[in-house]
Amino acid sequence: MVKPGHKQQPAFGLLLWLWLPCCLTQTTPSNPTAPSPSPNSQTEQLRVRLAGYPRKHNEGRVELFYKGEWGSICDDDFTIANANVLCRQLGFVSATGWTHSAKYGKGQGKIWLDNVQCNGGEKGIEFCKSRGWGNSDCTHDEDAGVVCKDERIPGFVDSNVIEAQVEEDRVEAVRLRPVVAAAKKKLPITEGVVEVKHKDGWAQICDVGWTVKNTRVVCGMLGFPHERKANRNFYKLYLERQKNHFLIRSVACLGNEIHLAACPLEFSKPNATSTCLGGTAAVISCMPGPLFMQNSGLKKKLKISTNVRLKGGARVGEGRVEVLRNNEWGTVCDDRWNLQSASVVCRELGFGSAKEALTGARMGQGMGPIYMNEVKCLGEERSIWNCPYKNITSEDCQHMEDAAVRCNVPSMGLGNSIRIVGGRSSYEGRVEVQVGSKWGTVCSTGWTTKEAMVVCRQLGLGYSMHAINETWYWDTSNVTEMVMSGVKCTGNEMALVQCQHHKTVSCQRAAPKFAAGVICSETASDLVLNASLVQETVYIEDRPLHMLYCAAEEDCLSKSAAKANWPYGHRRLLRFSSQIHNIGRADFKPKAGRHSWVWHACHGHYHSMDIFTHYDLMNANGTKVAEGHKASFCLEDTDCQEGVSKRYECANFGEQGITVGCWDLYRHDIDCQWIDITDVKPGNYIMQVVINPNYEVAESDFTNNAMKCNCKYDGHRIWFHNCHIGDALSEEAEKRFEKYPGQLNNKIS
Repeated sequence: MVKPGHKQQPAFGLLLWLWLPCCLTQTTPSNPTAPSPSPNSQTEQLRVRLAGYPRKHNEGRVELFYKGEWGSICDDDFTIANANVLCRQLGFVSATGWTHSAKYGKGQGKIWLDNVQCNGGEKGIEFCKSRGWGNSDCTHDEDAGVVCKDERIPGFVDSNVIEAQVEEDRVEAVRLRPVVAAAKKKLPITEGVVEVKHKDGWAQICDVGWTVKNTRVVCGMLGFPHERKANRNFYKLYLERQKNHFLIRSVACLGNEIHLAACPLEFSKPNATSTCLGGTAAVISCMPGPLFMQNSGLKKKLKISTNVRLKGGARVGEGRVEVLRNNEWGTVCDDRWNLQSASVVCRELGFGSAKEALTGARMGQGMGPIYMNEVKCLGEERSIWNCPYKNITSEDCQHMEDAAVRCNVPSMGLGNSIRIVGGRSSYEGRVEVQVGSKWGTVCSTGWTTKEAMVVCRQLGLGYSMHAINETWYWDTSNVTEMVMSGVKCTGNEMALVQCQHHKTVSCQRAAPKFAAGVICSETASDLVLNASLVQETVYIEDRPLHMLYCAAEEDCLSKSAAKANWPYGHRRLLRFSSQIHNIGRADFKPKAGRHSWVWHACHGHYHSMDIFTHYDLMNANGTKVAEGHKASFCLEDTDCQEGVSKRYECANFGEQGITVGCWDLYRHDIDCQWIDITDVKPGNYIMQVVINPNYEVAESDFTNNAMKCNCKYDGHRIWFHNCHIGDALSEEAEKRFEKYPGQLNNKIS
């Protein structure tokens, strides 16, 4: 099978760090190393990070965390061998260069190493020769930097994240303590006394000089987009009777901070007699987003943005940032992407401030246009569209640089009423739910990927990889009673109890060994069809029956073909090419193992999935006028983005799948790559392709699995237009597509 492909331009993610006052720093997951052999060696694990401004996520000033303090490396005697060692410690495969003279800005604090000389093969920078820890004659004008190859070491924890890390000795955690009895029973808690974690308990903040900007910051941390006015007089009466311990005397936030610790804080002196003269404990009230208002008792609902959305995330409040322009959704490039811009997106979607700003397509790649680059929000804007940004040219960014966010969301206590037990890891096991005070199992009849998706989301365990219908091998719990059955989810719910289920338990297979189970994963694949290629390659072929015996055997023709006068006559076939991309974060692999693949002698290959795609031709009211289900001939990497290697090939009983960043091309001229339209009358139709229609393999996003085209057929020729992925257009544009009256001629403007 010939599967020509094309190469895409190289793409490198660009991440620019906006320095915040003392409390916010970029964090990079540490790479555990052995102790340094230097004279000052310690047994602590060395952490390495990239910092500075401006820079991409794979370059920056090198900083080392040693003896509880971050410090830099002097550029004296620095070489590419040093850079290679450091890049590997950061999770990149190698270095492409290094920089001197504080190209990424001057660091602060210690200069930990000087005259570093590596061979290039060391496991860590601490194994290289140097003058020893802290022994340097340099200034920060000589800080060294590295440029790493933008390719990750397989299995290494992602580092292209900007997250808020606070000085934990200042403010470790913040909560709202409800005072009103009714508020204590409802989640989320939207109003109460602001308390900060202190030693083994909680302390209060003095409200003298407290401003609405302080409230905005705390509400954002707790997952709320906006603040409301609290009835201070009511709380004053209550608080006067309470014994308060004021840890913080005053707070002076600007309102755009990500964490309370980023605000100027004045702490109470340990021996002060009066720490809040003329005031009392700070009380705030927050406005929850629409997703979290069901129990709040609020009548006024918050409006959220309709031209910004998050896609591809496993949990509520996370995903790739997509924006709507001219009725078509597109992505945001990660150049200069930071916590302030991410927070604007989070708040306009009804969440709190941003917990993390992610770069390098950490939530998968988009497929449409890239609309924004170098977004520079201050953090106070109502929408990302109000922030300064640059328009995109194809040279600026590729989808490998799509920006994403993780937002602060309110604590709903959803994980308290569900658990998975008996698995080999915390990511798998038999599902047990709490109904009232009783724990029990869930009936596995009708248990699918959609239900498993909700369980994994509710537990905060990422995506669902497998929905398990028999869990006898996980039967380690003493829970035997089945308490939930008939569960049917859309896949978008936050908790299993929000799905449809029987009021009274009714299960054909009620034995514990048939209880439902799940296997969750932090990553998943995401398949998307190239809509423009379908539109470009469509044509009609009248194919003689004597050339269609294999196709008939594989059920690729309409039912009327069985009544034809074989081998005489022909079938009219609507042909086109399908290019299926994996834009997710894990390889797409068939659910069935090799041992159960079916050999098809006619075409000479194994089928690894019963049905991989559905091809349908429908009239205006959605009735199918022709259909052609297509088993996966074989799943393989036809071609890949630059820098990505092919892993799957069908030949010689090879492994089947589609690698992240690769695509499988089914050319228009191969068997079964068609819809049999022999019995279709001339007219205007909708052509639809659905990938992975039975949700057989887990994906991070199923809303982009369908592709539709308007179709005009005059009995001799055919035209496709308006081909698009199912979620690529605005609601308004989608309605126009469905109500399209049809072409009056063959001129498509």
